[in-house]
Amino acid sequence: MALSPESLFQIAGNIVLPGWLLLVFAPRWRVTRWVVGSGALPLVLAVLYAGCIGWHYLGGQGSQGGFGSLVEVAALFQDPWALLAGWVHYLCFDLAVGAWASRDAQRRGVPHLLLVPVLVLTFLLGPVGFLLYHALRRFYPLASPALPPAALA
Repeated sequence: MALSPESLFQIAGNIVLPGWLLLVFAPRWRVTRWVVGSGALPLVLAVLYAGCIGWHYLGGQGSQGGFGSLVEVAALFQDPWALLAGWVHYLCFDLAVGAWASRDAQRRGVPHLLLVPVLVLTFLLGPVGFLLYHALRRFYPLASPALPPAALA
């Protein structure tokens, strides 16, 4: 069976969705820590991204478009492999940001119910969730390590 951009699009969605569900519903479960928190799932998406962008360049479409202007980016995304690579890029990085926010929130003692909207926004609108989490985490600073007695003298 040949893998088309459309079939890989479906596969990518099926890969990433369980990661988000684990972050929302079972953030402290060891499986979540291993699958998402360790970076394993984002790494799978990174491999898929590398394959898609590689196929774009090796498949003869590499001369189309670029990153120098919006017109070049639009031309780049005319190729389904480059468009898929862009989508997988979003999925990979948004999940990595969500995993980081979840780990950081646990370290800071952020109540998970406050983190859930952040995770949903990070999944749907990546930078908006990232921005919201940065605002939220200001209310939950990390405890400063105690200074040793010698440092106080």
